[in-house]
Amino acid sequence: MRVVFLILFLMLPLPLSVHAEDLGELSANPFNPDSTSNPFGAGSPFRADGINNSFSPYGSPFSNQTATNPFATDAPRLYDQQGNYRGKLSANPYDPDSTSNPYGRYGSPFSPDSINNPFGAGNPYSPSSPTNPYGHGLRNEGR
Repeated sequence: MRVVFLILFLMLPLPLSVHAEDLGELSANPFNPDSTSNPFGAGSPFRADGINNSFSPYGSPFSNQTATNPFATDAPRLYDQQGNYRGKLSANPYDPDSTSNPYGRYGSPFSPDSINNPFGAGNPYSPSSPTNPYGHGLRNEGR
């Protein structure tokens, strides 16, 4: 009886661990294999969990986890190389964390944390900027 309780107690934290799904890097670099701009790497339209695949949960225009649905609330999240959160890659202009919200922290062209600010996180000369064609870009994670 003790063994059964011990096994149940050890299995309790297993379902609580959440693993984020790696969707590649949001980058303009077409030569980086992890870049969403590389049509043969993470940006392939045939990748099962890719954001460029219109049949995947992260690329479908009807999914709640996609970057292209303007009503999505669970869009992929962006992180820079230091692990700082950079918002959600979303077309939803009403989500406060969306990169498409022109008044939000991560979508405003005046916010230093926004990828839409060419003098902040969107600086084309920064190696972690998604607009740098030779850089690494931002890590893209799904649920």
